[in-house]
Amino acid sequence: MTAFASASPPSPFDPARAQRTFDSLAAEGYVPGGGARAVLAAAFGNSPFLARLALREHALLPRLFADGPDTTVSDAEALALSAAQAGSQADAMARLRVARRRAALAVALADIAGIWPLEVVTRALSGFADACVRGALRFVLAEAAATAEMSERDGAVLEASTGLTVLAMGKYGAFELNYSSDIDLVVFYDPRKFPFRKRDDPRGAAVDLVRGVVKLLTDITADGYAFRVDLRLRPDAGATQVAISTDAAESYYEGMGQNWERAAYIKARACAGDPETGVRFLKSIEPFIWRRNLDYAAIEDIHSIKRQIHAHGGHREIAVAGHNIKLGLGGIREIEFFVQTQQLILGGRMPELRQNATVAALEALRERGLVTNETTTDLKNAYRYLRTLEHRLQMIEDQQTHSIPKSEEGIAHVACFMGYRDAKTFGDALVAQLETVQGHYARLFEREQELAAPEGNLVFTGVEEDPGTLGTLEAMGFRDAAHVSAAIRGWHHGRIRATRSARARELLTKLVPSLLAALAATADPDAAFAQFDRFLTNLPAGVQLFSQFLARPDFLRLIATIVGSAPRLAQHLSRAPATLDALIDSDFLHALPTRAALDSQLREQLRRAGDYEGALDAARRFAREQIFRVGVQIIEGVAKANQAGPALAAIAESVIAGLLPEVEGELAEAHGRVPGGAFAVVAMGKLGGREMTAGSDLDLIFVYDAPPEVENSDGAKPLPVIVYYARLAQRFISALTTPTAAGTLYEVDMRLRPTGNKGPVAVSLRSFQRYHAEESWTWERMALTRARVVVAPEPLGREIEAAIRQTLTTAADCEKIVADAREMREKLAQQFPGSNRWDLKFAPGGLVDIEFVAQTLQLCTASGHPGGLDSNTIEALRKLEAAGALSPADARTLIDAAALEHALTQVLRIAVEGTLDPQAATHGLRALLVRAAGVADFDALEARLAAAQKGVRAILSATLDGRR
Repeated sequence: MTAFASASPPSPFDPARAQRTFDSLAAEGYVPGGGARAVLAAAFGNSPFLARLALREHALLPRLFADGPDTTVSDAEALALSAAQAGSQADAMARLRVARRRAALAVALADIAGIWPLEVVTRALSGFADACVRGALRFVLAEAAATAEMSERDGAVLEASTGLTVLAMGKYGAFELNYSSDIDLVVFYDPRKFPFRKRDDPRGAAVDLVRGVVKLLTDITADGYAFRVDLRLRPDAGATQVAISTDAAESYYEGMGQNWERAAYIKARACAGDPETGVRFLKSIEPFIWRRNLDYAAIEDIHSIKRQIHAHGGHREIAVAGHNIKLGLGGIREIEFFVQTQQLILGGRMPELRQNATVAALEALRERGLVTNETTTDLKNAYRYLRTLEHRLQMIEDQQTHSIPKSEEGIAHVACFMGYRDAKTFGDALVAQLETVQGHYARLFEREQELAAPEGNLVFTGVEEDPGTLGTLEAMGFRDAAHVSAAIRGWHHGRIRATRSARARELLTKLVPSLLAALAATADPDAAFAQFDRFLTNLPAGVQLFSQFLARPDFLRLIATIVGSAPRLAQHLSRAPATLDALIDSDFLHALPTRAALDSQLREQLRRAGDYEGALDAARRFAREQIFRVGVQIIEGVAKANQAGPALAAIAESVIAGLLPEVEGELAEAHGRVPGGAFAVVAMGKLGGREMTAGSDLDLIFVYDAPPEVENSDGAKPLPVIVYYARLAQRFISALTTPTAAGTLYEVDMRLRPTGNKGPVAVSLRSFQRYHAEESWTWERMALTRARVVVAPEPLGREIEAAIRQTLTTAADCEKIVADAREMREKLAQQFPGSNRWDLKFAPGGLVDIEFVAQTLQLCTASGHPGGLDSNTIEALRKLEAAGALSPADARTLIDAAALEHALTQVLRIAVEGTLDPQAATHGLRALLVRAAGVADFDALEARLAAAQKGVRAILSATLDGRR
């Protein structure tokens, strides 16, 4: 009884339960008296768990009170170590669990009785955990040795010699384990010493050993469990195995280690395994943990460990009910961070600060004059108080909890267990301690920038999922907060190229709150985040971009808008992140460039290209940036959707005009040029009508002319004229379509050339004239209504335009034209029926129907009204109205429908691939479509689109039925 003679236990909160437990013990023949009874009454009356434990281990109680807790804990450690000699896995697990029950009972009673101070309690818990880990490890090593038929099978010998080390981390590593804590372990093996293999792989064997240890400790049996094990403090836990080679670990910490991992290693120690390997490994990563020279960014990142948790576990003010005394304001974590941040910043130059225990580190800071005597005393007292309270909370039901109960009864229970006469006195004392901690903590970081969101935590350091952070993300509007948190943790772990440098991760830490705020401001934060994640994953590096984001919040908001509203544009951006450089241009968002400006810019880029391949790359970068520019301006509302078609056509024309001389020059190096010859590019389809979208092909025809007397080119390897221009056309198509290191440019469609795919790739002027005068079909003449010469020497260009005009204005049989058009539209409808209303090209009443009306009427009326011709559909409709070929009402219906469907098509081609599914459309995309249409909401848009298509379909039917 001498060990408990000075006991001063609290009163039992539930005396009736205490008495029932005493009655049950009496039935087993044990009736404690004196100090033992007072201690047990406190335990039984405050902790249902300890009451159950005492009944199960009732035979231990007389020896415990006779010999004292030290002897009982030592015996429990010996029993845990004896698991190494167990005859079976079940026997080993039983020994570990029985030992844990006995140690837990002895430590708790010594703690409750007040005969062990906090440091002795935590050291006893940590020392017992060491015995369990070593006992389990020795057992699995002996099993592995037997399986491998090794001569040495003694677990203790194997433990000390096989090159596998188990590191205790966190509170466990500092001998500060709490009563119901998990144990944080990291396991490494030296491949040069480790003798075990699994299919010739040492890692596989090491992983099996670790899993065996974890099973022995954590599996719940009839005897309970020994310890919960947390292995997440290993390097990049989400992407690595539970056992890692020392070589791989050293490489990781040298290149990828984060500041929070440095903080974790302050407390690390080898608790089991090969001691030589453990000491050598920890020595090898000392330069990572204790950096002698830190730049400002690294210091900021260390401070950010605290700043990210500024909202304190969901509490923005000090409280009692429900307060988390570990993560909450003024809690244990603040004391630990107060110490660790200063250790990380100064410990590289001051070895005496490299203490793994919190109280010892505080004292070291005081001795160096870095912390005042008052601060040291206050924080020591608060640490001991809060850790003792933490133990009491966990003893009640052996739960790993850190929160004060929310109910009045629960608070009164904890107050009683802590030795207070009532809940108010306890609450006042707790608040005083929390306020003291918070005051010292806040003063240490008072000049630091806030990294939390207004809604609460944004914690992405460490391995524990912070509930407050998930709550913050949900409050910001993210539906899948866990996915967002996991992805950001992956960024911080350097799993993507953009965050593999320490500088990038430090900038990212600072950027995350504003990034999340920008994404949360989009119409669909989860979709925006997913697109941004894909974009970031494809970046080759992140420092420059992160720096730009921090320097220009408007730049960050713009990227968030793009990824939130236009998935297709975001994918384009992710595939070609260099396009972002264009955003630096101050004029990028102000106005769409003129054709002259485009030509000038491309000429300069081609001039700097150096060679032919460089020119192809330059053209691709130029086009990608300019197409991106158009898309961004439409998304931002700077440009109207109806401006996109002409702007995109101007970009394509500029590329055609800029690249053709490069191709001609490259061909001329070997084959010379055709004396007096000329080559023209004729645009058809959407390019011809200046109605291009972001994904449009180029419909082209190539026409050439040469003097009759010239038969060959004049180069070193002359070619016949027809072959020369066919070769030029083919090379030019290749220049436009072949992917290079800079990506792709355009797809080219040549099916509209005379005789289609069967004809030559380039046709002579005379063949072009003769074919359209004598042989072209109605559908070819309809397509010719959109023909436009985009590049040609002036004489050839005039001749081609005259041939086109002559073809279209020659008197034609309107009945045949209408009949042919009707047959073509029916065939097209069978081939492309239009999946829904949003298939804006092929849906009944869609753009194809409008084009059929315009082209059919142009062919029917051009001979009498040549002024009605125009390659642009809407302009053609206006001219047809002026010529009397369309009534004002029908013209207005068609023009309004064309304008609406073109505007919607521009947005959709920028935003998504394929046909829109309105049910799957993001809120951001819907908003863009609504804005492009100029209506109030998406329902109104669908109604307007349906009405427009119905009106178009009626006019098409009247036109093709000959009723016009």
